[in-house]
Amino acid sequence: MKNKYTHIIFTVVLLFLTTAMFAQEPATVEMTTESALAWVLNNAVLVIGALVIAGAFAALFYMNNMLLQAQKIRLLQEHGIEVMEEVKLLNQEPFWKRYSKNFWSRVPMEKEKDILFDHEYDGIRELDNVLPPWWVAMFYVTIIFGVAYFGYYHMSDNGLSSAEEYEISMKEAEEAVKAHLANQADAVDETNVSLLTDDTDLSIGQTIFQAQCTPCHGMALEGNGIGPNLTDEYWFNGGGIKNVFATIKYGVPEKGMISWKSQIRASDMQKVASYILSLQGTDPPNAKEPQGDKWEGENSDEL
Repeated sequence: MKNKYTHIIFTVVLLFLTTAMFAQEPATVEMTTESALAWVLNNAVLVIGALVIAGAFAALFYMNNMLLQAQKIRLLQEHGIEVMEEVKLLNQEPFWKRYSKNFWSRVPMEKEKDILFDHEYDGIRELDNVLPPWWVAMFYVTIIFGVAYFGYYHMSDNGLSSAEEYEISMKEAEEAVKAHLANQADAVDETNVSLLTDDTDLSIGQTIFQAQCTPCHGMALEGNGIGPNLTDEYWFNGGGIKNVFATIKYGVPEKGMISWKSQIRASDMQKVASYILSLQGTDPPNAKEPQGDKWEGENSDEL
């Protein structure tokens, strides 16, 4: 009986430690009447759950103890006083030593007749042998894991619910898509570049142009210094989005135009080229005389 109560007390202590570990601390939350009531109810459910599980453990230990006592009585009836002396010696051993023996014990084949149940079916009789240690260990591990899991995910605010995990996964997926699209934007080159017409893209292209290109081409693309007028139909290296993009990317060293591919991203060069072409025919003041050859694009997107 003493050992039985030791088991029960030990189990209850473990259960309360587990629930306390995963319970929400009220000091970390701004307490209102509703939140205080919710906290009390949550902890009440935790305590009731712990008591129910502790009661179940107590019942299991009690039934196990009764079965052991019945087995002792049967052995005494069959083998007499010699077995009684052995039982007394066993009861004098420390609890953990007796538990270890019971946990790892296996009845030898020559003594299996002593642990046969009375019932049989089709000529087969059942042995009252101990369960394999690995099975017993897994049983207790799953109980402990179940209590911890229930407390963490269902009784506290620490674990994420399935809906919360879904929302986090969706946000991560959106960020991954944005990063992928950003990389795709930088994969543009003179073979696949297209003309942009969105106001936001053209505004970005204007900002970059004014910061980098005005010393040679002027604020209105009229041509300044060594740079030609970019608003007319004449080009040194061909007009159209692909030719203008390639000129920005690789430059024209013999005419003083540097390569910008190491300083400006490909997607930004596309915006600059699109901004330049959006000002075709604006005829700004003080524009330079036409230079180069007249460009006649075959398609409308090659303006």
